[in-house]
Amino acid sequence: MEKPPVPQEISCQQVLVDESSVHSSQWMFLSESYSSLVTPRYLLDRYLTYLRQITLSLVRPVETRDRIEFRLAGTARSMLSFTLPKEGNDGCSLHLAICGGFLVQPDNCRRGQLTFLVKSERDGLKVMVHLSDYCPLLLGGPRPSALRRWLYRLTQALIHKKVTVSFLSRIYRELAGEGACVRHVRVRPASGRET
Repeated sequence: MEKPPVPQEISCQQVLVDESSVHSSQWMFLSESYSSLVTPRYLLDRYLTYLRQITLSLVRPVETRDRIEFRLAGTARSMLSFTLPKEGNDGCSLHLAICGGFLVQPDNCRRGQLTFLVKSERDGLKVMVHLSDYCPLLLGGPRPSALRRWLYRLTQALIHKKVTVSFLSRIYRELAGEGACVRHVRVRPASGRET
C-alpha cells in the first residue's frame, strides 16, 4: 500500500507588538528545485491577481505611477496604499512600504511594510509574506481596548491570515499539482500578544 504524501506545512504567526503595531508572517519551505520559478516578484504579481480573485473583485489592486492601492470595487478609495516595490539589499525580497489608506491609523499611515521573501535556507527555499509595523485603524491607537483588539482579531486579522495562507496554498498547488496536500500550522510568538 502506498504511503500518503506528507502535507506541505504553511506556518502562520500574527502578533501585536508593544500594543501598537501588528506583525503578521505566513511562510512555507519548498524544495530548492523551485528557485528558478519562485521569486519575490513572482509572489507579488501572483498575490495581486489572487487578491482580486479571492475577494470576487471587491478589492482591486491598482498600480499607479507612484504606488499600489487596494481599492474597493467601484470607488477610487484605497483601503491600503503602498509605495512601489523596492528590492531588498539581500536580493531575495521585495518591500512595499505602507503609505496610506482608510484601514490605517491616520497618524501612522507612513509606517509599516509588506514584504515578499524567497530565500535559500538549510531546510530549503523559504517563501514568506510578511506584514510588519502595521497600525490598523480598528485598533484606534497605541493602547487599544480589549474590545478593539477583539474586533480587529475577528475581522481584519482573520481575513488577512486566511487570504495569505490560502495564497501560499495556491502557490504550492500550482507548483506541485492540484492534488497536493497542505496543512496550516500556527506558530506561537516569542514576544508580543497573539492577534
